Amino acid sequence: MAKQQERKIFDSFYNSISLFGAFLAAITFALILFLFLAEWLSPRTVPYLGILTYIVLPVFLILGLILIPIGMWREHRRRVLGLGKQVLPRLDLNNPKHRRGVMVFMTATGIFLFFTGLGTYRAYEFTDSVTFCGQICHKVMEPEFVAYQTSPHARVKCVECHVGPGATWYVRSKLSGAYQVYSVLFNKFPRPIPTPIENLRPAQETCEQCHWPAKFYGDRLVDRTHYLSDEENTRWNYKMVLKIGGGTPEEGYTSGIHWHMNIANKIEYVALDEERQIIPWVRMTDQNGNVKVFKSTQDDFDEAALDTLEIRRMDCIDCHNRPSHQFKSPQLALNIFLETGQIDASLPYIKSEGVDILDEASEAETYEEAFQIIEDGIWNFYKEEYPEIAETKAAAIDSAIAVMKRVYRRNFFPYMRANWKAYPENIGHLTSPGCYRCHDGMHETEDGQVITNECTACHLIIEQGDGKTVMEKNLYGLEFRHPEDIDEEWRESGCYECHGPEE
Repeated sequence: MAKQQERKIFDSFYNSISLFGAFLAAITFALILFLFLAEWLSPRTVPYLGILTYIVLPVFLILGLILIPIGMWREHRRRVLGLGKQVLPRLDLNNPKHRRGVMVFMTATGIFLFFTGLGTYRAYEFTDSVTFCGQICHKVMEPEFVAYQTSPHARVKCVECHVGPGATWYVRSKLSGAYQVYSVLFNKFPRPIPTPIENLRPAQETCEQCHWPAKFYGDRLVDRTHYLSDEENTRWNYKMVLKIGGGTPEEGYTSGIHWHMNIANKIEYVALDEERQIIPWVRMTDQNGNVKVFKSTQDDFDEAALDTLEIRRMDCIDCHNRPSHQFKSPQLALNIFLETGQIDASLPYIKSEGVDILDEASEAETYEEAFQIIEDGIWNFYKEEYPEIAETKAAAIDSAIAVMKRVYRRNFFPYMRANWKAYPENIGHLTSPGCYRCHDGMHETEDGQVITNECTACHLIIEQGDGKTVMEKNLYGLEFRHPEDIDEEWRESGCYECHGPEE
């Protein structure tokens, strides 16, 4: 009789469960190595490759490794079943078979621990990456990811603002992320995603890792260009000095916009809506402990309601609420392309028609539908109103249409119903109340002191005009001139009432 081949490791390993576990672990490990090399050699990042390599496949690897000892224990129990006393497995390193088994086990365990550590770190690193945040839940995060890529923070990782340093907030973010995964899988998420984000980490612990009022202070020159909605698409330019303010207690407190930011004053407020756009009550405490309470004369606000409302301390994010995810209104977005010549400003009414058609396209259910609205709308206008222009400047019209599609693709997201109307920006006051939430001239103390609504409190216009009929310059400041003659109406209403979304 032929001699039975000697098995090289523990006899109890040779059972269906352990063998299947070993096979599963080996195949999964080989796949992880292959995908790791594929990701390393790939010229571009593939988000789903990372989640497969560092999150999904390791689960099957661990499952396979767990099945090996389970099968061995079950096989050992089966062999000793029926005996009066349980016989535990014996390990004798003088036995070549046992010695080989221990060496195989220790080698495999060492390799596994090494790659587990590497994989765990890579999994941590991957879940903190921009790719993971912006592209895994592609449709849900598409608006934020697209806007982020062209934002001032495009080279700042998402987690640096949304999580910040330290283990505590990292764990909180992952627990929050677990619910978000559930929401995506079962289609429980709202469209658009509501803002502001609840329980966001204080700006002093995130934003002020790079920006802090004590260092970012002084004045800043801003040069802005608008194109009017007339036939000539008149170019109107103005320059103004923004009074940023800031400073330190040692250097002396300064005025300006950063006057708010906890340098010399503590500002608190109450909002009546979740978007924090309606603010009827403001409390200011200066460095000497003096307190002033301002109540809106426009809103019928009862201070007894303070017991049921959140009194929020103002921080950076109350004004800079869209630092990395800005959606521009059509009138502002088209200004850029008219100024750079990508839209021919000699096309009659191209600015006003572009704004109207983009606004109409904002109601579309798909990109294809929106693009068709843009193309048909522009061509129909010129064919009906300016047939000669439609023939002689067909290339310029096609170019303008292509740019408007890009504007739409960058600022409007049908699936998530996300656009500039859904996300008011609190910096300035052109398309949303912004500064006017408090600086409307209607927040008063009991003794009649008012939160100022003077334009010069925050900025100083030093140049304005179209360069033809009007061109004013004065380094000491100019009174604002509305590009279109609307008498004194601009003094009596907020800019956003005309330039913001229609109710």
